[in-house]
Amino acid sequence: MPATQTLSGADPAVGATLTTVLVVGTHRGNARRPRAEVELDELEELARTLGAKVVERRVVNLREAHPATFLGSGTVTAISDRLAELGRPAVLVNDALTPRQQRNLQEAWEVPVLDRTEVILAIFARRASTAEGRIQVEMAQLEHLFPRLAGGWRHLERQRGGVGLRGGPGETQIEVDRRLIGQRLKRLRERLREMERRRGVQRSARQDVPLAGVALVGYTNAGKSTLLNALTSSTVLADNLLFATLDPTSRVHALPSARRVILTDTVGFIQNLPTELVEAFAATLEEVRQAHVLAVVVDASHPDAEQQLTTVLETLTAMDCTQPAILVMSKVDRLDENARALMAGRLGAIAEARPVMVSSKTGEGIKELRGEIDALASRVVPDTRANLPTIGTAAAPPANGQHAQP
Repeated sequence: MPATQTLSGADPAVGATLTTVLVVGTHRGNARRPRAEVELDELEELARTLGAKVVERRVVNLREAHPATFLGSGTVTAISDRLAELGRPAVLVNDALTPRQQRNLQEAWEVPVLDRTEVILAIFARRASTAEGRIQVEMAQLEHLFPRLAGGWRHLERQRGGVGLRGGPGETQIEVDRRLIGQRLKRLRERLREMERRRGVQRSARQDVPLAGVALVGYTNAGKSTLLNALTSSTVLADNLLFATLDPTSRVHALPSARRVILTDTVGFIQNLPTELVEAFAATLEEVRQAHVLAVVVDASHPDAEQQLTTVLETLTAMDCTQPAILVMSKVDRLDENARALMAGRLGAIAEARPVMVSSKTGEGIKELRGEIDALASRVVPDTRANLPTIGTAAAPPANGQHAQP
């Protein structure tokens, strides 16, 4: 059971069931307003992924963050009045809030207030399906909750007498909750280390079989899972939602030369990915670090495609990923020829690579992409009897779409 349901000091906003929400973004200083609108579009998509209906959106001009409420007093009052008119929906803020700011806004608006980090944490909590993924998410939630215990609610100020004491100062509820969180985190870390050890053994065994690993990486909802399905005739979950896939999925795949590789669909990146999640999902992201080849997938039809690619490349650099990479422009069926050429030039300049244009929907470019993967795989892993089928085995993927899971 999540700690937010068991600890008396849990923030009511964390894990709250959201049906309707008002989303708030900020426009600061010299930043371009269209940029703020694009970021708010993404927050709306995050809300939709949580199953919430966005009843209104606001972009607020903000010179500097107020230390107590993040937003200015006039804006806080105006939003409070509007919330009353809308029936008190929850509020999602596209910026990181301090515990104090979040607490004060909840008191002023009398509704749950979640910042961007908590929205992403809530999505991960709902979508993590493996034991390791659930542990990683719970750890991230607890680490995010810990600094939000102090001064939150009156019941946290109750004192408990110590053993053998009839009165006097005892252990406050905040201290009890902090101790419980600390103990829970310690147990979770121990379990995660054991899982990481097992994963390391499995990875070593897999590396002993010389198959090139190809990781599909990219921004969330860039089309990685759909591309994996198109390449391998698989049926991996592919939905038009942010973070539809959290746990890595791998398939052994035969390329045009009959060479076999391991294709892995990985968790998507996002701008301002919470530090808690980057650290918590270190084991999962290790699949990206260990891959021989990266296929960087970018949704060419997205209005913010250039910024998304920049975010992905910066994240890969931060992860010290220096493997050979292929730039993949996905969803090109949504673009005309002129738009394709323009986007190819822009994205290619950012990645310093010639993009491969593909459409998982129509099959366009899939053959070329398989050829590019084949060429890189032959460079990074030498030919052996393990990665080349025996004589007489067809080079193309099996017609029934069955692929072994490594």
